[in-house]
Amino acid sequence: MALNGKTLTRADLSEAVFEKVNLPRNEAAELVESVLKQIVYALERGEPIKLSSFGSFGLRQKSERVGRNPKTGEIVPITPRRVIVFKASNIMKDRINATLSKPAPAPAKKKTAAAKKTAPVKAAPAKKRAASS
Repeated sequence: MALNGKTLTRADLSEAVFEKVNLPRNEAAELVESVLKQIVYALERGEPIKLSSFGSFGLRQKSERVGRNPKTGEIVPITPRRVIVFKASNIMKDRINATLSKPAPAPAKKKTAAAKKTAPVKAAPAKKRAASS
């Protein structure tokens, strides 16, 4: 499943399950939804999630702090909250960084007949400014 720069969506995940496992499309979609719901429920309960070879999700408690409205400079209190954090596994990091060591082949440039016949464009000479006294 090549996305070619497109964002991976639930529908894409469902389609991948449909193709790999040969489940009916509606069951594949239900399976993906069920997995995502279990992740959300675990986070709501404050439980860490560890997915082997992928990474781990967790919650971090942020305490109340003082912030500033950048437009007005007014001091604004930022309320305490929990934020979701994700830490990629070393296997995931290695797989992502492995693509950096292999440079992608550059696309071949095709020259058209019209491009071969045109002369390079020369810049117009700079205008002289009148000396001010």
